[in-house]
Amino acid sequence: MGIVYHELSKTFHLYNEEISYLMIVLANGQLGQLYFGKRIHDREDFSDLLEIAPRAMAACPTLGDKTFSLEHIKLELPSYGTGDYRSPAVEIRQGNGSRLSDFQYQGHRIQAGKPGLLGLPATYVEAEQEAETLVVELKDAVTGILAEMSYTVFAQGGAVARSIRYVNEGSEPVYLERAMSLCLDLPDCEYEWLQLSGAWARERHVITRRLAMGVQSIGSLRGNSSHQHNPFLALKRPSATEQLGEVIGFSFIYSGNFLIQAEVDAHDSARVLVGLHPDTFSWKLGTGESFQTPEAVMAYSCQGLNGMSQTFHRLYQKRLARGYWRDRPRPILINNWEATFFDFTEEKLLQIAQKAKECGVEMFVLDDGWFGGRRHECAGLGDWVANEGVLPHGIAGLAERIEEMGMKFGLWFEPEMVNLDSDLYRSHPDWILETPERGRSHGRNQYVLDFSRLEVVDAIYGMMAKILREAKVSYIKWDMNRSITECYSQALPPERQGEVFHRYILGVYELYRRLTEEFPHVLFESCASGGGRFDPGMLYYAPQAWTSDDTDAVERMKIQYGTSMCYPISSIGSHVSVSPNHQVDRQTPLHTRANVAYFGTFGYELDLNKLSQEEIAEVKEQVSFMKEYRSLLQYGTFYRLKSPFEGNEMCWMAVSQDKKTAIVGWYRILNQVNARFTRIQLAGLAEDFCYENSQDGSKHYGDELMGFGLITSDVTAGEIPPGVAHSCDFESRIYVLKAVEE
Repeated sequence: MGIVYHELSKTFHLYNEEISYLMIVLANGQLGQLYFGKRIHDREDFSDLLEIAPRAMAACPTLGDKTFSLEHIKLELPSYGTGDYRSPAVEIRQGNGSRLSDFQYQGHRIQAGKPGLLGLPATYVEAEQEAETLVVELKDAVTGILAEMSYTVFAQGGAVARSIRYVNEGSEPVYLERAMSLCLDLPDCEYEWLQLSGAWARERHVITRRLAMGVQSIGSLRGNSSHQHNPFLALKRPSATEQLGEVIGFSFIYSGNFLIQAEVDAHDSARVLVGLHPDTFSWKLGTGESFQTPEAVMAYSCQGLNGMSQTFHRLYQKRLARGYWRDRPRPILINNWEATFFDFTEEKLLQIAQKAKECGVEMFVLDDGWFGGRRHECAGLGDWVANEGVLPHGIAGLAERIEEMGMKFGLWFEPEMVNLDSDLYRSHPDWILETPERGRSHGRNQYVLDFSRLEVVDAIYGMMAKILREAKVSYIKWDMNRSITECYSQALPPERQGEVFHRYILGVYELYRRLTEEFPHVLFESCASGGGRFDPGMLYYAPQAWTSDDTDAVERMKIQYGTSMCYPISSIGSHVSVSPNHQVDRQTPLHTRANVAYFGTFGYELDLNKLSQEEIAEVKEQVSFMKEYRSLLQYGTFYRLKSPFEGNEMCWMAVSQDKKTAIVGWYRILNQVNARFTRIQLAGLAEDFCYENSQDGSKHYGDELMGFGLITSDVTAGEIPPGVAHSCDFESRIYVLKAVEE
């Protein structure tokens, strides 16, 4: 790992064993890009990689030089209006109305380790030797704005973390109208664009298409990262697969409005921008003030999509998620929501908890409906005080009784929202986001609190902290069930209303910070109607997230498969729910529901008292299996093997760090008759290890399992003999492979 600056050629080389990133100070003082990709040897002068040529109709800033045009040069901090007609990374509105800027090199510094970002989530290191950071200072002479471009290269993994800090060293205030965190100009456009998109209950589906001339983008203007588009992009070579080929991944560590865009120009170069969505953003930057963009991470892999994903998994699992629960296997829990919804009493909850305890479940979580006047979705939000009509002993009393059973207790909050029918709203009607003299939209009969205001954050923190101080709460499910509309804060002047969306997210982060610091042993799980805010920003505070409100096993195959493109398995909240499923009314076998949920944090979302004795016995086996293998499942190396978006079968696997144990999940959507023989080529095993298969006791070497494959043929391959049990729709199997003596 290292960062080198070659003084004579004015080139920077950031590298580790896997990647290289090259930049150059251009003749006009701006910072240019040369290369990002597989590690290359260092040399004194890379300036020959800067390709320039005279082009017809190009705008050239230097009189008489027809070769140097910003329209065709790869740039680190491009701005619009002086020859580069592509989308800019920065736009600054000055007092005279001009939006031009020209950021030129002033100097740089190289430091060991990685500094944090004030008020924002970001990757981190625990020792200085884990990373090295380059800060390049660029300045616009007219406005006096200094741009501190930060680049961190890690000792391990093909990732670079990037962000920008703007400081107004001028004499007049300006307005940041666009402040992207990352710009990467690629020399060609021979890529397929892979995004994770969908809607509520079908989040993070894998969508792929070819890059083509013009602009392609995903983003959110909802105030949250959204169910619709995740702040992630992968650009893969058309020949790249899960196991082989070049892939560049982009991830934005942020939970609000974002834009990820690729623009292909007339000469087939591609510009990727990642950052705050400019359509809702404007930030007044007074003299002496600074603005920090959120962090973006880009990762290069020459080992296909799995290689890219594993880079993000390792980085986000170990150096984005933090605290007590970062490295610990997650407790197996049961949540009462789909078992009772709002219809519960304390005794009914205790009955559900008792049966779960008998099955080996370790934590009981009380979901919505325990506070204020909350007996339906139209009242109570904002009043975080236990409803003693429902819980006569309060949260502290219920938690104590759960603890006496030998289980831990968890609790649901939705701290960012309020109902009109609540004491909080009646006391502070000005605390919601709404635009003067305009109508206001509700979602789920609730409104969004103005978290850009410190007094609102203070009030919610006070109520939540009081409960956590008084009761034995070991887990918090933090929900957020609607996006922002009518985004206007009564606490800010007109010229700062463009700051509200961002200030809101900063307020959310501040509340998380206070709670996680005061209660470091509480496990936080983020939720936003399921997957509406499943992003790296949340992962910094909450090491796991409720992946989707859709708990159907078949739909979860797609959702969890797509989620794994960027996010580690330890972050994926996954539960076994009732059949027929509440979301899609599909009936699936109990074992398949568990076989999908194993590849996540695992838990139950039903009333176990309603299951048969045979089903209870199966649940006990599932809990026992998960306890034995959860460390491997949640923290092993994860491989996607067969996509549910491409056929009737899906397969994935996790391999232990020593490669002595692997768990393979195989799933078939619809049953077949007289089908072909099937096998699946595994990955990540040791070629020379002999593995015993838990399904049939057979033994095979790793090279055979990865070369020929694991045979998955069953009774559907041919005519079913008499007395042999039939398979069914939504079939699945778990294969445990353990290294044994030959």
